[in-house]
Amino acid sequence: MKFSNHTAHETAKPHGFIAYWPLFIVSSLFLLLSCARIGTPDGGPYDETPPRVVRTSPKYGTANAKGVKKVTIEFDEIIKVDNAMEKVVISPPQIEQPEIEAIGKKVTITLLDSLKPNMTYTIDFADAIVDNNEGNPYGDYAFTFSTGEQVDTFQVSGHVLEASDLEPIKGMLVGLYKLESSNNEVDTLPDSIFHTKPFERISRTDSRGHFVIKGLSAGDYRVFALNDQNQNYIYDQRAEKVAFSKRILSTSSKPDLRPDTIWHDSIHYDSIVMTPYTHYYPDDIVLMAFEPSAKDRYLLKNERPTLQQFTLYFTAPSDTLPKLTGLNFDANDAFVIDASQHNDTIDYWIRDSLIYNLDTLEIQLDYFATDTTGNLSIRTDTLSMVPKLTKAKLAKQQKEKWEEWADEYRDKVKSEQRAARKAQKDAGEVVAEKKSKKKKKEEEEDIEIPPMPEEFIEFKTSNMQGMDPDKNIDLIFNEPIASFDPSKVHFSILVDTLYVPTKCLIRQVPNKPRHYRLYAEWETDSTYQLKLDTAAFVNIYGKRSEEQTRNIRMKNLNSYSTLFVTLQGSYPTAYIQLLDGSDKVVKTIKTTNGRADFYFITPGTYYMRMFEDANDNGIWDTGDYDQQLQPEQVYYYPDPMTLKAQWEISQTWNPASTPIPQQKPGKITKQKPEKAKSVRNRNATRKSKKK
Repeated sequence: MKFSNHTAHETAKPHGFIAYWPLFIVSSLFLLLSCARIGTPDGGPYDETPPRVVRTSPKYGTANAKGVKKVTIEFDEIIKVDNAMEKVVISPPQIEQPEIEAIGKKVTITLLDSLKPNMTYTIDFADAIVDNNEGNPYGDYAFTFSTGEQVDTFQVSGHVLEASDLEPIKGMLVGLYKLESSNNEVDTLPDSIFHTKPFERISRTDSRGHFVIKGLSAGDYRVFALNDQNQNYIYDQRAEKVAFSKRILSTSSKPDLRPDTIWHDSIHYDSIVMTPYTHYYPDDIVLMAFEPSAKDRYLLKNERPTLQQFTLYFTAPSDTLPKLTGLNFDANDAFVIDASQHNDTIDYWIRDSLIYNLDTLEIQLDYFATDTTGNLSIRTDTLSMVPKLTKAKLAKQQKEKWEEWADEYRDKVKSEQRAARKAQKDAGEVVAEKKSKKKKKEEEEDIEIPPMPEEFIEFKTSNMQGMDPDKNIDLIFNEPIASFDPSKVHFSILVDTLYVPTKCLIRQVPNKPRHYRLYAEWETDSTYQLKLDTAAFVNIYGKRSEEQTRNIRMKNLNSYSTLFVTLQGSYPTAYIQLLDGSDKVVKTIKTTNGRADFYFITPGTYYMRMFEDANDNGIWDTGDYDQQLQPEQVYYYPDPMTLKAQWEISQTWNPASTPIPQQKPGKITKQKPEKAKSVRNRNATRKSKKK
């Protein structure tokens, strides 16, 4: 029927439609009510059915799938892919990142790299696929196909942890290289392969630091982990965090059973059933990730905050200090140097006023830096240093200080004069007539302003109140000290109501020209007094310390707890650290014959960490891949310890008794595991609430 050829009879048809109008209204109302019932709060059951795959292209598990450029996975309902960039991993790795798109009921993966021959490809979605309405997860899903004759199904799994504190690392790339066999022996893998060849198969760690590498053929492998900043799947940047293992991984599997929980609602479960599955090995891989100390070294920046001082900042440590040559001054014996432990931050204090009063310091700097080959070599830079606080700004500050001092002094004199006149008046003496404003101003101008008070050197100290008897007091000055006079230090202990002189020792901390330490034989529940005469300390600019008295209070012995730790196993050079609830070190003790005794502990909840000091240098050391050096091993005692006042607790600890990934207590683990996705059982929960 064409509308361009209507007849007279046909134009009468609307009257027939009107005849059916009541039926149309009833049908429309029925449809509207049916649609409305879906959206009402109590209108029907929640959708608790996870999405289901109905078809894929190519088919799941297809062999000889050569030339595949696009993979399509279709579900029975509308779905979405959560955090695709973070969770979806394609193995073997794709140098050119694939395009992943979820529209309606389909997920499409467009592969931009050419496929390798005789290779199993795995697109691992983890738990990223959920339905669009209720967020019901499809589950741990990986799509697999092969360009060869068979599809490989072996897997290996494990954890990647921060080497220094066993924190799980999220989003770390984990990769494998397969070892070839010849004459029934497994060939070794050259160390250089990690620098030159992309991973053959990959995975990525989740929020627990856990990884699973799928689609493996039977054989032997080596495993590595990498914070791959440039996404080329090789270790080619010193700043990249790495982990490696010498362990050879041999794939295997066996039938096994796992417990699955059948939930009644979101709180209660009906039963636990044992479900058969294939258990793949090894599943206990542990990789300790670290940042190598041998980062690229170069001069990051330099600054001169004041006339007298400038600082050099380097990106990495060095065993030697740089060489400074003055281009517009003589640099021989011109500085007092205060360097950090590894010479990556260095303060230079200029001794001579003729030098530091120069508006610009021209310096030739010779130092070790990383060259284009990755090795350290001498680099020469020319620096022009201008102070942030210039002489003009300094003069302005001094003028403002003087004016402030002069105003305060005049106010003080006027206040004294007013007080004297009042005293005369109160005594009945004759008081001079009130002076005019002009006369007052002239007299104020005639007030002779004395020199400003001497500026003394400033220093800060460690806590002197509630001090523990196994600690000492640090005096940290703003500028380097030139001389210290022990005869101007008076140290005493309070006995009854009198301070009685007692012995102490003050020494400069080695290589720290601004840092002095006071040593004494401290007694608990005692009060000490430290008196400094004027000029006990004099800095390199001639400033003196002022006369002052400071009291030191030691805690009562009954306010402490004591912890004795005995190790099981052989750990000849180990340090045990007591940690607070923020995973910060409270106290460190070197073990002796497998024992560490912690005295004078403030009551509270603590945790324990231990590291094996392999090189016996007293600190934890990181690893170095190029030298095939692992970071020093760290352990955590898995439980918190509550220490109470006047308690002595003996704790036996076997660091190897708990698997490393399970050692760090959850309370102090900063990288919290994400909650596992699951069907929320909202229908059962609603039903239970109605009862």
